[in-house]
Amino acid sequence: MFKKILIANRGEIALRIIRCCREMDIRTVAVYSEIDAESLHVRYADEHICIGPPSSSRSYLNIPAIISAAEITGAEAIHPGYGFLAENPHFAEICESCKIKFIGPTAETIRLMGDKVKAREIMRKAKVPVIPGSDGPIVDEKEAMTVARKIGFPVIIKAVAGGGGRGMRIVHSEGELANAFATARVEAEAAFGNPTIYIEKYIEKPRHIEFQILADEQGNVIHLGERDCTMQRRHQKLLEESPSIALTPRLRREMGRAVIVGARAIGYTNAGTMEFLLDRNGNFYFMEMNTRIQVEHPVTEMVTGTDLIREQVLIAMGEKFRGNQSKKLEINGHAIECRIYAEDWEKNFTPCAGTITSYNVPGGPGVRVDSHVYSGYTVPPHYDSLLAKLIVHGRNRKEAVRRMQRALDEYVIEGIKTTIPFHKKVLREPAFLKGDIHTGFIDLMEKEEGKENE
Repeated sequence: MFKKILIANRGEIALRIIRCCREMDIRTVAVYSEIDAESLHVRYADEHICIGPPSSSRSYLNIPAIISAAEITGAEAIHPGYGFLAENPHFAEICESCKIKFIGPTAETIRLMGDKVKAREIMRKAKVPVIPGSDGPIVDEKEAMTVARKIGFPVIIKAVAGGGGRGMRIVHSEGELANAFATARVEAEAAFGNPTIYIEKYIEKPRHIEFQILADEQGNVIHLGERDCTMQRRHQKLLEESPSIALTPRLRREMGRAVIVGARAIGYTNAGTMEFLLDRNGNFYFMEMNTRIQVEHPVTEMVTGTDLIREQVLIAMGEKFRGNQSKKLEINGHAIECRIYAEDWEKNFTPCAGTITSYNVPGGPGVRVDSHVYSGYTVPPHYDSLLAKLIVHGRNRKEAVRRMQRALDEYVIEGIKTTIPFHKKVLREPAFLKGDIHTGFIDLMEKEEGKENE
């Protein structure tokens, strides 16, 4: 059993990990930037160390400062949460060289899955369906045109080291390719320090389905069902559900088998998520693997009764699974998560830093709020604008939707703009209520709203 864990993160995920560790009787160390001195994760941790100024490059991405904090406090392990250094193989390697356990997969696994081209090739060899596309990185515009003509338009250009929709361009015709190719390379270089791109067939109006996996260090792998992350804006998830109403029991079994095969093909350990696109004909295609805990992990926890952070810690300590996938996966009811951001959705989701003057969280049966903010808290402009995750659970999707509508009505955050009104609007959309959605649903909804306001 670890006696002390350092959390190399901030905000709600840092607080989530601290709460889990407290239940496991493990002491925690919070690292923080100067501007986060009054954050709840600092207050709740057993120990805390300032690691730099507000800029993330000089604090939460400052590997020497984080390692020093772990060594000074005697932390035996580091939990990276999500974002920042969570998928940085160099950080995982340094932890290992310093005899500090990195709570996540190996550096080699992170590196392999971080390279989208290599990840596709591994999955293809493992017989996991992948989207038709280039066999490797695209060298120049001429090669891009050759590949695009072969697989057929529309295509999507992606950054090899990409994520979050950056370095990504959809191309509908040959005339658009040159400009999209150049733009994607520039954006990839700026965002990831790597201009390399590849091309895939663009699947029109798909659903985004991801499977949560856990893998221990003895080679056992299980999945905990799927999350439907289709409700996105420009490739950024805003609302997630579990289970997906688009999956039949047979399709769930097929995708689940592919997930296990894929995870074993790379020797995966700890928690991870395999992401797929699902077309309207029930065909699914591997898209990428996230080698960390996901923002949306609570919906899986709500329907399976599994504490995923606890499982991460136990796996890192060398614990072996007590169960296996041969047992029938029990999914209990339906869960929905709304991501509450400090953004003005009526002004193109512009981030809104500032002080929260009034804060009241919803409650009642089946309602959970993961958040690090409070009345009087000042939202800094330096980091991701996520304020909270509002999660509800119901006996079925209809009850979960009604519960979320009620919880959103109760949620009060004043002093800054938030996405609460946006979520209220989404949950009144007839197509969403019927489950007739695709990854472009929100963008389409915004366009229709713009036409109405003209």
